[in-house]
Amino acid sequence: ELLQSEFLNEPRDNLEEREAAIELRERIEEEELLVEFLLLVQRRKQEVADRLQDTISFLCSDIAEVMKQQAILKEKGNSCMEPGKDDNSTSNLPSINIVDIDDSSSLGSRKRFRPGLRVPNVEECGDNLETRQKSDTQTENRESFLQKSSRLMKNFKKLEAAYFLTRCRPVKQSGKPSCRQTPLNSDGRGSIVMTERSSVNNLTSKESCSESLESGWINPFLEGLCKYLSYSKLKVKANLKQGDLLNSSNLVCSLGFDRDAEFFATAGVNKKIKVFECDAVINQNRDIHYPVVEMASRSKLSSICWNSYIKSQIASSNFEGVVQVWDVTRSQVLTEMREHEKRVWSIDFSSADPTVLASGSDDGSVKLWSINQAILLLHLMDGASICTIKTKANVCCVQFPSESGRSLAFGSADHKIYYYDLRNSRIPLCTLVGHHKTVSYVKFVDANTLVSSSTDNTLKLWDLSVSNSRVIDTPLQSFTGHMNVKNFVGLSVSDGYIATGSETNEVFIYHKAFPMPALTFKFNNMDPLSGQEMDDAAQFISSVCWRGRSSTLVAANSTGNIKILEMV
Repeated sequence: ELLQSEFLNEPRDNLEEREAAIELRERIEEEELLVEFLLLVQRRKQEVADRLQDTISFLCSDIAEVMKQQAILKEKGNSCMEPGKDDNSTSNLPSINIVDIDDSSSLGSRKRFRPGLRVPNVEECGDNLETRQKSDTQTENRESFLQKSSRLMKNFKKLEAAYFLTRCRPVKQSGKPSCRQTPLNSDGRGSIVMTERSSVNNLTSKESCSESLESGWINPFLEGLCKYLSYSKLKVKANLKQGDLLNSSNLVCSLGFDRDAEFFATAGVNKKIKVFECDAVINQNRDIHYPVVEMASRSKLSSICWNSYIKSQIASSNFEGVVQVWDVTRSQVLTEMREHEKRVWSIDFSSADPTVLASGSDDGSVKLWSINQAILLLHLMDGASICTIKTKANVCCVQFPSESGRSLAFGSADHKIYYYDLRNSRIPLCTLVGHHKTVSYVKFVDANTLVSSSTDNTLKLWDLSVSNSRVIDTPLQSFTGHMNVKNFVGLSVSDGYIATGSETNEVFIYHKAFPMPALTFKFNNMDPLSGQEMDDAAQFISSVCWRGRSSTLVAANSTGNIKILEMV
């Protein structure tokens, strides 16, 4: 009785209740933890779903806009084809009189055609020929479309990423449409940025302007897409065979085509400027291609540049800091400038004013030279510069825009690009910041767009027209895929295509619209003794140059191997 008393059993019951309560509380906490986890998953998935819904929404909007433009183009095409359709229908009418008159007058036939008789040998043959021609054209177009479609699917992921990158980028208006004067922002500046999310909140009065901004991405992207898919590979048109392949000092530092893209010149550490006729190299299969002109320098050459106006004039810079201008027809120096204190890396003639030459040097200066003045002073003194821009770091490249002699861009070892209005050379108009290592090349794609190359493994595309401040730190595009961490590998632009070299001994072709390579080509070097292909990891592409605005370019590597390549 004592053991079963309430006095002794009551604590045991309370203990069990407390344990049960604790267990229940732990279970509730575990359930709460599970609920919290599920809610977090739901929230994150909902965010993904919202972003996906937004993406699908502006995809539908883009599809509708493209189909709208396509319908407009089809309508224009049908209206243009109406007269042709009438002519075709007329020629196929059963009335033989019209056919007889047309045939007799056009063919000059003496044979009389009786009304009511059918003449299959004239009309049907013509129809069959026209049908075959149309069929052949359709077949070619179909094959071209299938090839582009195949390349599109092969590069689908990259193109998809490029599309979303393009759609997220602010759209720049071209020209001067009337909506530019419309104040879109409270600050009155007239914003040119329009996204699919912000367009929903626009006022009705702004719809026409917003529509043009919304569709502003289509034409640039479509142009880039078509050009990206237009070519499938780089093909070797010719190998430049020279007689000094056993010379260990054959590194080609610079390539350049003359004004008419008829001749190209090579220059490098062999201290020679060699000029070759491009078509002769392509068309004549010779054991050795001899230059039409060869000019010797006292020092290793770093850069060459043809005058865009005077066909026979070419400038060079060397490792001793001397800038020279040569007359190719006479194979002699016209003038030389010796103001630089260290190696000159780059020179460039102004296309707008071909009497002006710019040079950039390791001494941290950019100098402008008047060629006419230098030639006049040749017998009195060395050529004197007309302007000097001093910087704190080595200058590796200089470039004039093609349409102006008042502006100049140059890249520096301080990782920056400086863009100057030469009417005020004391301070840069703007500074482009974004590279992480030395800027080795700058080239103008057009009057307001610049591409730069750096030893940080990237090329960057810059829009100079959007600068509201003196610093631009956001490039339009960053191109990656090639390797460049140490050497000068070349850079050249033509019609939106950007060619550069790589330290993997490859040539890379980009298009300005997309960040990934469109084409690549691997140099396979031939052993001059055995004739066997060899792959040396130390070799790299050292220079590239487009042949005008064509699909052909010349590329050279660190052993002096030069190839003429064509996009096909």
